[in-house]
Amino acid sequence: MSGSQVWDDVDDYFNSHLAHDDEALQAAVRENGIAGLPDIAVTATQGKFLHLLAQVLGARSILEIGTLGGYSTIWLARALPEDGRLVSLEYNAKHAEVAVRNIARAGLDRIAEVRVGPALESLPKLADENPPPFDLVFIDADKANNAHYVEWALRLTRAGSVIVLDNVVRGGRVVDADSAEPDVVGTRAAIELIATHPRLDGTALQTVGSKGYDGFALARVLA
Repeated sequence: MSGSQVWDDVDDYFNSHLAHDDEALQAAVRENGIAGLPDIAVTATQGKFLHLLAQVLGARSILEIGTLGGYSTIWLARALPEDGRLVSLEYNAKHAEVAVRNIARAGLDRIAEVRVGPALESLPKLADENPPPFDLVFIDADKANNAHYVEWALRLTRAGSVIVLDNVVRGGRVVDADSAEPDVVGTRAAIELIATHPRLDGTALQTVGSKGYDGFALARVLA
């Protein structure tokens, strides 16, 4: 049995026991496919991980950078209390339209809002609103700007908040210091920022699964 087949089978086993997709999540996956969105959303087990992380933190507010079709947004928003707040930033207007429908179908449109436009334009506007610090930030957008997103996450959080940066392995290309590929350059810059910033303490884990070989970084905001 090939390595990728084993990864798929293990994901299927974990999903069936630990990360059940209900109708709202299944509908989001279907609608994303019908709309032609790229198949790059988190897996069910990754969504459940984010959900549990938010619950462990006791999160009341979450910032998501990169909505796609709202699959991860649903997992995250479900971890919030009824008076919680999730702001998700999406560059692509078509993706945002699909996400808004998926979020509403899941009954979470009172908690989660999607803002359309380049995140590096939306983030300053969000900061100008002087919102309460976000407890959790999930970054899953264009990788070239990863370091910029981490910097903004720092501005919008507090001591004890957590930042999760997805897709940091880049199929192993992250170790190529000579790479000029924007996704590798941006990801390396973010990892090195987490490593050196005095207000961050972080780590990164490699993962395998139905979406292939990848990983994520997790950082805690310090005082």
